[in-house]
Amino acid sequence: MVKELLRNHSSVRIYDGQPISKEIIEDLIATAQMTATSHFVQAYSVIWVTDEEKKEKLGLLSDNPRQYETSGGAFVFCVDFKRLQMAGKLEGVDIVADSAENVLVGVADVSLFAQNFVIAAESMGYGICYIGGVRNNPAEISELFNLPEYVFPLFGLTIGVPARRNEVKPRLPVSAILHENDYNIEKYETLLPAYNETMEAYYNSRSSNRKIDNWTKQMADFLIEQRRPHIKEFLANKGYNWI
Repeated sequence: MVKELLRNHSSVRIYDGQPISKEIIEDLIATAQMTATSHFVQAYSVIWVTDEEKKEKLGLLSDNPRQYETSGGAFVFCVDFKRLQMAGKLEGVDIVADSAENVLVGVADVSLFAQNFVIAAESMGYGICYIGGVRNNPAEISELFNLPEYVFPLFGLTIGVPARRNEVKPRLPVSAILHENDYNIEKYETLLPAYNETMEAYYNSRSSNRKIDNWTKQMADFLIEQRRPHIKEFLANKGYNWI
């Protein structure tokens, strides 16, 4: 049952607009909190955006307003070392938050936490969509939600009752992901062209937004230049000055 749920995930971008109750949101958060966390730091916080004006601004700052318009719940998932700084103060010490390791810990903690949240929500019949677009304007979003030093937005998330579900997008074959004992680069020469054929067939047959495209072209177009170069300066301004 759990495997079937996971294997049928697809992003939902249009919801029926029905709001999700505080009781359900708090239950999903409590469930998500039971995920693994590095050294028990629990370096995550969630902004639940119920103010319609702020939600609209979040959509614009994320360059993705459509994702928020019909959602039943809109959130910003944040890496949070401010709470840990406060814990240190209770013990009379200044914690060291300013390190590459702590950023990696925070990103891992938030990602694991969010995925537990997502799985719990999907098990209840809700749809979800992660929104990396919050990193387009992280300083402005931090100001919008009063995020203090050592707290920064990692991604947005919307949930709700789906108005329409998309077909499941084919992933890379397991053989492209799984390496036994040593990393095998040679296999990509045959695996990637085969995967391109799979993706071309998918894009040509899906029920909406049909197009001619494949995975390697998408990735080449996506990664041909540095993305979001402002993140380095933004993190430094948030107290992560090791960079």
